[in-house]
Amino acid sequence: MSEKETQDKVCSKVEESYNIIGKKWMGLIIHTLMEEPKRFSEIHAYIPDLSKRMLNERIKELEDCGIVLRNVITDRPVRTEYSLTKKGTELGRALKTVEDWANKWL
Repeated sequence: MSEKETQDKVCSKVEESYNIIGKKWMGLIIHTLMEEPKRFSEIHAYIPDLSKRMLNERIKELEDCGIVLRNVITDRPVRTEYSLTKKGTELGRALKTVEDWANKWL
């Protein structure tokens, strides 16, 4: 692979990552799930300005990207929890540096 092809591949991956985390609410949803799995209502309570419809849409996008895992717990009553995959946890750690920067500079 030529240097140009390598650079193009790297750039497209960087662009794809920014397309994911650049969408409104994505970073906050990931941040919310960093500590432990949460139910939909818990995520919504943490980010009250986020509509339930948009939260549902963003969670599905994060699932499709392999960042969030949906786990249906069949106890009574049946409940659904969301957690970060290994990929999502690593992204959350990377976003932690942005949080640190924000705490220092904003």
